[in-house]
Amino acid sequence: MRISQLDGQRVALWGWGREGRAAYCAIRSRLPALPLTLFCSADEAIDAASLGDSNLAVSTTVDGDALSNFDIVVKSPGISPYGEAASQAASAGVRLIGGTSLWFGEHAGDDGVVANTVCVTGTKGKSTTTSLLAHLLRSASRRTALAGNIGLPLLEALDPRPAPDTWAIELSSYQTGDVAASGARPAVAVVLNIFPEHLDWHGSHARYVDDKLRLVTGAHPRIAVLNAADPILSTLNLPDDVAVRWFGDARGWHLREDMLYRGDEPVMDTRGLPLPGRHNRGNLAAVLTAIEALGIDARPLAKAAFDFKPLPHRLQTLGEREGVTYVNDSISTTPHATLAALDCFADRDVAVLVGGHDRGLDWSDFAAAMRTRAPKAIVTMGANGPRIHALLAPVAAEAGFDLSEASDLRGAMTRAREALQRAGATSPVVLLSPGAPSFGVWRDYVDRGRDFARRAGFDPESISAIPGIGII
Repeated sequence: MRISQLDGQRVALWGWGREGRAAYCAIRSRLPALPLTLFCSADEAIDAASLGDSNLAVSTTVDGDALSNFDIVVKSPGISPYGEAASQAASAGVRLIGGTSLWFGEHAGDDGVVANTVCVTGTKGKSTTTSLLAHLLRSASRRTALAGNIGLPLLEALDPRPAPDTWAIELSSYQTGDVAASGARPAVAVVLNIFPEHLDWHGSHARYVDDKLRLVTGAHPRIAVLNAADPILSTLNLPDDVAVRWFGDARGWHLREDMLYRGDEPVMDTRGLPLPGRHNRGNLAAVLTAIEALGIDARPLAKAAFDFKPLPHRLQTLGEREGVTYVNDSISTTPHATLAALDCFADRDVAVLVGGHDRGLDWSDFAAAMRTRAPKAIVTMGANGPRIHALLAPVAAEAGFDLSEASDLRGAMTRAREALQRAGATSPVVLLSPGAPSFGVWRDYVDRGRDFARRAGFDPESISAIPGIGII
């Protein structure tokens, strides 16, 4: 859907965060006189009123009846379409879309394809992968936009001049359906992996998988780049008009131990890459496959990965204080991500902090893994901390790792240091890898990571900047 198609429609905006404000500005750039209604919080209403827009009505009360007065509601990504108000409005014929849908509609060519776009999604690793993609493309002197869920709403880059050569776009599971709903086709769509996540937003694991996969099943990308090692992706049937390129497969880009291969050709040793965890080094294969899908020779670009600057809050080593190394993996919001983080420090004495907002994820696989892969200590915290603690208690008694619980981050860090001291750790690491969202205590995972850094004695400002966002 193009923004011009909103003209003559009854249109509302739902949400006034950065995405909501970007949608407002984009619509006003095309349709300055279109009547709009904004549904937002009381504090946000004050900010919206300061715009002085006589064609903008603001309401702090939203329910299904209120939404049903509109033809189209442009909602912010964090608002689930499966909630009561949204479901009631959809049943009444209201079309709920996101800003991502409008951006793709604006940029589709006559054939429906949004040229030179690479969309990246996956349960873990998508931000690092999208940033690495932009970095390698820029190393080939291609002007590249790094945007989307990573921190720059697409509608903030609606009409860049000059236009970039390539778009590297990160999409969350909240946004993949918007691409499908736009009617436009990405040039390339990358899906890295699928694990249970965001069940509170999607309502079930099955719906999460369906929503995540809509990027390739519903948006009909020209080329889908998929992980051959993922059990869900490896058996996926896609529409006939979607070509598939595999990574993690012996016929394409893949890792053998630490060596990166293109088919049977060894390309380079990946040891020493600034990519934390083997899963991220494996995702280099996804990036190179996507670059080839754009028609670019990826081989000479691979070595540029050694110059990549890692993203904050993703297995980020902050430094050492009083003999203890602190690692910030606040982006970790699933138990699978926590397991991956622990694998990266298997040769160190680790105390890991887990727990946060409880969205019903199953921690039984994590508990089972702790029978043979446990760190020195685990400290539980947050809303789901008691549930995780109860699950781990019998495992800790059997496997012999230190298990404790805390009511907040400060207490968790204290208990982690005490546990490492009791264990006589010689290479102690306090690892924040919660496996759960930050809602309820912090604004987001960035706020949580900054709090961790501050309490560990590091400057939160210096550790938070994401390099490369925007058009370079």
